[in-house]
Amino acid sequence: MTIKLCAFTCGTVTGEFARLMDGGEGDITMPVPVFLIEHPKGRALFDTGLHPDCQRDTAGRLGARLAGLFRIEFKPGEEVSARLEAIDRDPGKIDLVINSHFHFDHVGGNALIPNATMLVQRREWEAGMVPDTAGRLGYNPRDFDLGHKLRLVDGEYDVFGDGSVVCLPTYGHTPGHQSLRLRLDGGEIVLAADACYFCRTLRERGLPRYVYDRAAMFASLDRLEALERGGARIFFGHDPEFWQTVPQAPATIS
Repeated sequence: MTIKLCAFTCGTVTGEFARLMDGGEGDITMPVPVFLIEHPKGRALFDTGLHPDCQRDTAGRLGARLAGLFRIEFKPGEEVSARLEAIDRDPGKIDLVINSHFHFDHVGGNALIPNATMLVQRREWEAGMVPDTAGRLGYNPRDFDLGHKLRLVDGEYDVFGDGSVVCLPTYGHTPGHQSLRLRLDGGEIVLAADACYFCRTLRERGLPRYVYDRAAMFASLDRLEALERGGARIFFGHDPEFWQTVPQAPATIS
């Protein structure tokens, strides 16, 4: 069974490195990644990037606090729908959107994928449904509470029922953060998302300044490290040096 994996970057976000990793210095400009998984049973996206409003009015979309923390470079044609259309994939024919979590640079493009079922950890969805909790976590329900069909899962979840695409709970960054493990012809890949921003995060255990649960995030890093020792390749969520090595769509990752 052949599974195709393509990677896109949909704009960049620049912020203070020390906010994102203990020991970081200066500012860092990070890619915003999205992945397309093509399986014989359907097409899925892992995360959807930024909302197109961020191309015109970042403060209006994100609010003054977040807009003050991050500088966004995001041009027309870089949104997830345009990236898909550029490789002849119809955004209206994506079956699943698997969201790692509900931060703005991971769910902003959900609105552009109107017919997909949204697959998310139940605890992430429930946190997003409580206004006070959502506000503290920096969630905007306009990004994810859009009327998509929902598939709420608890913990590890086999997406297509054959072990080739599996949601891995990597809690800590947010209440219900999940990563994604794929078994490709060339071996196993783990899309870490924000469970592990940078290679240095895994090597040095330098956490972001603000996380939901530090102990849980350390445990998630331990799990990612164990998977790496077992032969998996970790795709770090926003590491600019790592992302220079990742082939972009229409190339496939094997």
